[in-house]
Amino acid sequence: MLKEFKDFIMTGNVIDFAVAVIMAGALGGVMNGFVNNIAMPFAGYFAGGMNFGDLHHAMDGKEYNTLAAAQEAGGAVIAYGAWINTIINLLIVGLVMFMIVKAYNKTKAPAEEPAPAGPSEVDLLTEIRDALKK
Repeated sequence: MLKEFKDFIMTGNVIDFAVAVIMAGALGGVMNGFVNNIAMPFAGYFAGGMNFGDLHHAMDGKEYNTLAAAQEAGGAVIAYGAWINTIINLLIVGLVMFMIVKAYNKTKAPAEEPAPAGPSEVDLLTEIRDALKK
């Protein structure tokens, strides 16, 4: 059983999967940094200087200037700005993954189409017979 487990772990599929998971975690960190530090401030600038991360609705009916102030007050807060950031993050990650897969598919050799099947032996013999009759 130990030998079978070792063979399973050492196959290319498991190792490829482990590398993919590690790379996905690193790529996720890069994408989160890009969204939080570049994309959202850029979008906020063009949206009139707003900070999407501070968009919230306090359930106690009071107005708070920032999300942190609303949360510090201790009431229930719907932080829909963070949700907007998450959606934008998802869209950017999806776009990057699409571009990576598209680039990968271009590097793969196109699948060879099977050669068209020629006439069968019976068809060839029939053609020869018909040609000899003429």
